[in-house]
Amino acid sequence: MPSPEHEVDKELIGDMVKILLDELELDWESYSSTTFKRSQMAAGIEPDTCFYIQNARQMIGKRRLDLSVDPPPNLAIEIDVTSKTQLSAYLALGVPELWCYGDGKLQVFILNQAKYVEMKTSPTFENLPVIERILQFLQFSLTQGSSTARRAFGQWVREALAQ
Repeated sequence: MPSPEHEVDKELIGDMVKILLDELELDWESYSSTTFKRSQMAAGIEPDTCFYIQNARQMIGKRRLDLSVDPPPNLAIEIDVTSKTQLSAYLALGVPELWCYGDGKLQVFILNQAKYVEMKTSPTFENLPVIERILQFLQFSLTQGSSTARRAFGQWVREALAQ
């Protein structure tokens, strides 16, 4: 059963990604915690939230997935409160970008030559210091609330893009 810590962080990080995508005017489709499984995988995976970005157009209107035809999500996010994300499951699915948040740290992993490499920033949002800012606004939300943090994050994104 997910804890409030898990759910609040999941929602806030997911909302910040949506703000980034919208402010950058990138098309996206959210598949939230959809179960993804390929026939060769021993078990399916359910990201805490995930997004189709580069493949958003291809996924519009899909109500059933066939991973022999449909691509994996472009970005998956895992919130590690009680357990640690197994990168191998995402590797088997071929998710290009994976974010793992836990213990106050946000890690970004990029699929590169059949393995995950930790990066300092997200290639999806490469011109913005999203990792440090998301962490900052997660901390801000603990004293000011999630809705205030979302609005402040959106303001930061608009200001950063205006520069």
